[in-house]
Formats: sequence, C-alpha cells, structure tokens
Amino acid sequence: MVSKKELQIAYGLAVVLFVVGVVSYAAFPAKTPERPVRLMFTGIAGNVLFDHKAHTDPSGYALSCRDCHHTLEEGETEATACIQCHEYESDDPDVPKRDDAFHKQCIDCHKQFGGGPQECNSCHVLS
Repeated sequence: MVSKKELQIAYGLAVVLFVVGVVSYAAFPAKTPERPVRLMFTGIAGNVLFDHKAHTDPSGYALSCRDCHHTLEEGETEATACIQCHEYESDDPDVPKRDDAFHKQCIDCHKQFGGGPQECNSCHVLS
C-alpha cells in the first residue's frame, strides 16, 4: 500500500510538471510560418483542403507565388486572398466568380502538367 506521504509527493510532482509544461508552452510558442501550410476552401460540392506547401516548396511542385496569384507585380511578395477579387457571386464578366476562377486555375494547371487530382472527389470532400 502507498503511504500518504508518497502520494503527496506524487501529486506535488505532477502539479510542478504541469506548471512547467504550461509555462514552457506559453514562453516558447511555435513560430508562425511565413506562408500558409494548408488552406481550407469551403464550397457546395464539399470542402477542398489545399496543400499550399506542396505546391510552393522546391521538393513539391515548386510553383512561384505569381503562378497562382496573378495580380502580384514583380518583386511583390504579399499576396491577397482570392476572395478579395473573386466573389462567391459576381455579375462582372471580366472577373469570374470564385468557384469558376478556382476551377479554371487548378484544373487547367493539373491538365497542363498531367499531375495531381483529376476527379472532383479527389479535391472535394463532403463534410
């Protein structure tokens, strides 16, 4: 049987370790990546989890920012979100609505390079 003294030591040690863990977690937070790692796009056909890192990393597809973010000027690095120009619904014939812009950009690129998902349910996941 465990003595009361040993039990108090075990509880005290558990509390100390918990406090050290919380303080360490708060004092040394994980560094926020410069670019997003993954993005979740929501849609009627299902959500699309876009692996940003796989598309931009040299070990992946090695696309430059300007390959997708077509509004970036030379030397610009801060890309705007697609939704800032491509709205969910749009009557402007010069600016396609968001879903049409994504489909054209993504599907055309996948067809051009012959890789990546080819079927709707390869990207769209019902949730």
